[in-house]
Amino acid sequence: MKIADIQDDIIEELVTREQIDAKIQEAAAQVSRDYADKDLLLVAVLKGAINTLAAFSQALSIQVSMDFMSLSSYGSGTESSGKITVRQDLSTDVRGRHVLIVEDIIDSGITLDWLIKELKNRGAASVEVFALLEKPARHKVHIDVKYPGYEIPDKFVVGFGLDYDEKYRNLDSIAVLNPKVYQGDQE
Repeated sequence: MKIADIQDDIIEELVTREQIDAKIQEAAAQVSRDYADKDLLLVAVLKGAINTLAAFSQALSIQVSMDFMSLSSYGSGTESSGKITVRQDLSTDVRGRHVLIVEDIIDSGITLDWLIKELKNRGAASVEVFALLEKPARHKVHIDVKYPGYEIPDKFVVGFGLDYDEKYRNLDSIAVLNPKVYQGDQE
């Protein structure tokens, strides 16, 4: 889906598909070097990170395994509740494995911080992060991101897996959602 298809819902495009692809290629090349001789497990949190994981895994030049968790701290609103709910757990034992969390966006950092600690507690040999987007203005928890993507302003964004109420995930770039779409959900 292109921005032209939903022009009234979008204020501006922040990160183009070309920029997304360039950042993913750059990070994947570095990860391929860093984990060339390691048994790497990519972990993505559903549903938002699925587009990023698909593009990122295809850009890698090494063999990897993939697994998914479904975590929630949002519900249908635009603000994190801060309470992590595990909707679906990993099917892979991470004990002794090198884990790379492939993340779409770091907003407050609360969910990602929880996940990093959880994977370490389960015995992962290492846990690192590739995050396509970060909103530093929203961080409530510091996250060490080994493979950083783009820093974006504190605006509500959708696209490339990011949603508002399960919509706009299939937009092929990152765009700012018009507040009229979600009026009443924010203070």
